[in-house]
Amino acid sequence: MNEPLMLLTIGIFTIVIFVLLFYPNKGIIYIWKKSRYANKKILIEDALKYLYNCEYNNVNCTLNGVAGNLSISADDATDIISRLESMGLVSAKKDELSLTSDGRSYALRIVRVHRLWEKYLADETSVTENEWHQKAEQIEHILTPEQADLLAAQIGNPVFDPHGDPIPSASGELPQKKGKLLTEMKINEFANIIHVEDEPHAIYSQILAEGLYPGMQIRMMEISDKRVKFIANGEECILSPLIAKNITVGVIKLEKQIDGKFKPLSSLKIGEKGTILGIGKALRGQQRRRLMDLGIVPGTKIEAELQSLTGDPVAYKVRGTTVALRKQQTDKIFLVNDEVN
Repeated sequence: MNEPLMLLTIGIFTIVIFVLLFYPNKGIIYIWKKSRYANKKILIEDALKYLYNCEYNNVNCTLNGVAGNLSISADDATDIISRLESMGLVSAKKDELSLTSDGRSYALRIVRVHRLWEKYLADETSVTENEWHQKAEQIEHILTPEQADLLAAQIGNPVFDPHGDPIPSASGELPQKKGKLLTEMKINEFANIIHVEDEPHAIYSQILAEGLYPGMQIRMMEISDKRVKFIANGEECILSPLIAKNITVGVIKLEKQIDGKFKPLSSLKIGEKGTILGIGKALRGQQRRRLMDLGIVPGTKIEAELQSLTGDPVAYKVRGTTVALRKQQTDKIFLVNDEVN
C-alpha cells in the first residue's frame, strides 16, 4: 500500500472513531454519560425508597443498611447519602438517617408509580405474580408524575396494590396501617389476608407457591414456634413462622362461631344448609369478586334450593336471594354442614 493511500485510510478510520465517540445524542461518550447518570438516578431513588420503607415500618435506617439494601459498598453509600443531603432530601444525625419533608414527597412519588404499575400488571396483563415487582422496579424510575396520574385514572384510581400495600395518592396521602400479623392470630379465629410482603423475593416466592394472596379468607388452626397451620379458603396450609410473619390479616368477627369439618358446597343436597367457610384459591379475579358480591363470604348461611334438569347449575339461597351456581364453582366453595331439613 502506498503512503498516500495509507494516510487516507488512517484519516477515514480516525474520523469514523471520532464520530462513534462524540456524535451528538448517539455517540459512545454520550451513551456512557447518559447511562452513568441513569444509574446514579436509580441508586438515589432506590435509597429514598429504602429510607421511606424504614420510616413506614418504624425501623432505624443506617448507612450500612442503605449499602446492604442497594448492594453497594459503604463508600458508594456515603457518596449517595451526601448527595441526598446536599439536595435537601435526607437528614443525617450521628448514625441515623431520616427523610426531610421534600425527601418523603420524592420517595412517595416513586412508591406510587411502583404500586400503580404492579396493580396494572395484575389486572390488565397476563404477567405472573413473580414478575410484578421486578418490572415495577424498572418503571418506577421512568414514569413522570403526570404519566402516573394518567395510569391511575386508566385503572380506576386504586387504593391498594395487588399485595395489599396502600398506593399513595397524587398528593402523597396514605391510609393508616391496619390488621395484624398472621402469627398473632388466635386459634379458630377467622380473618382475611390484607397484605403479603413482596420482599425479600425468596420468601415472597414461597408464599406464592402456597397460592396465598390478599382477599383470601383463613381460619387459624395451630400456632407454634415450628409451624403455623390454617385453613385458607377451605384448604389446609402450613407455613414456618418466618414465612407467616410476612402476611398481614384483618380479623373477621362472626355472629356465630363455626365448628366442624369443611366440605365443598357441591356436596349439599336439596334442602340442606351450610355455613360458608371460604372460596377456594383456584377461583380468582372477576369470578371471585362476583361470588363475594353475591354474599358468598365466611359466616354466611346458604341453602341448596333447586336443581336443574341436567343437575348443573343448582339454585342456592343466599341472604334472601336465589343464585344459580355451576358445579365447577361450587366444588371450590367450602362450608361447614349445619343441618338437614
